[in-house]
Amino acid sequence: MITLIKGGEVVNPRLGTVEKKDLLIENGMVSRLLSKGESGEASEVSKTIDAAGKVIVPGLVDIHTHLREPGHEYKETIASGAMAAVAGGYSAIACMPNTSPPNDCRSVTEFIIEQSKRAGRARVYPIATISKGQKGESLVDFCELAAAGAVGVSDDGFPVVNSELMRRALEYARYCGLAVISHCEDPNLSKGGVMHEGEISTRIGLPGVSGASEDIFVYREISLARLTGCPVHIAHVSTGVSVELIRRAKEEGLPVTAETAPHYFTLDHGLLAEYDTRYKVNPPLRTPKDVSQIRKGLAEGVIDVIATDHAPHDSLEKEVEFDKAAFGMIGLQTALSLTLDLVREGFMTLPDAISKLSSNGAAILGVPGGELKEGENADVAIIDMESEYCFKEKDILSKSRNSPFLGRMMKGRCDLTMVGGKIVYQRNV
Repeated sequence: MITLIKGGEVVNPRLGTVEKKDLLIENGMVSRLLSKGESGEASEVSKTIDAAGKVIVPGLVDIHTHLREPGHEYKETIASGAMAAVAGGYSAIACMPNTSPPNDCRSVTEFIIEQSKRAGRARVYPIATISKGQKGESLVDFCELAAAGAVGVSDDGFPVVNSELMRRALEYARYCGLAVISHCEDPNLSKGGVMHEGEISTRIGLPGVSGASEDIFVYREISLARLTGCPVHIAHVSTGVSVELIRRAKEEGLPVTAETAPHYFTLDHGLLAEYDTRYKVNPPLRTPKDVSQIRKGLAEGVIDVIATDHAPHDSLEKEVEFDKAAFGMIGLQTALSLTLDLVREGFMTLPDAISKLSSNGAAILGVPGGELKEGENADVAIIDMESEYCFKEKDILSKSRNSPFLGRMMKGRCDLTMVGGKIVYQRNV
């Protein structure tokens, strides 16, 4: 089958270009990129998609998603999370290991891959744990997990407190070809905290989490990267100090990369003054100054990736007293629109934004994706940059509804997503 996507502007994040081109797809692969004046033979094309007035981008790649299966399928399944992903323009997602049981062995990794194949939506790449049971005591068998299909390791949700264990993790992961994603948090500083420690937490009487809890471990990971020469990726950066530490590490030439999530460049801790648990997340929403520094870090390339940290929770875990509510918010269907806001505000170009949503993350994990190139998988998203909409509960395809952006006016969204040349999502317009 040959598909022609015509009339749109193709974004190449690696070259930083936006060009009027048509895309020819054959047998699940990008066959040709056709410039103005060229055309596919009409007799060859079996399906034509009109993308006039839209942009055509590589399918987005989220390197930080929580899918909850196995163990907590009432919050999210691999199938429901993958469906929410493709609706958000994602052709691939990497799922974190804090399931029940955690992904610390071959059988869980293989289960995730098999479930994703059955779902037939986004590609799902398993992230395995660093330590057995995420207890921070002993390393898992990295090479066995890599052979089973894991693309990275992380104890996300729990910091690896033991610095010697983290050092060995970096060394063994490099040997086995796995990315290391670090959850930076000092549990002794953050214990009992439910929001950012500052003026708002003091005023409303909620225990806080100092930004130093994150900063200290970011500094440690940078130090370990310097010691070992091994790459480390810093997850969900939320503080301005962390941004500055990562900037200096990069200036030194250290193999350090970093991500943030849309809520850290869009929301701040003032929103928690009404005790709304939708805004409860870990690390917590920080100050307006931190938000500004996160945006600056994105604009200057200090932060490489915009990840969703999609964390679904049932209403019974969110609609309770603030201190008892679960941490986390969903984000697969809103990340694109929120990132496009930064483009409109001049913080980055469209190719820069797409690189942070696709190619940069794919490169860090060492997986395909992030570029529309002849001979590559036809993982494609078509975006309507001008589409304005109010994000409503009926729009959510995740099993959970814990989004702080419900009722928010958005601009720019995915019209169609392809994985391997197959349409896996098409918005009703």
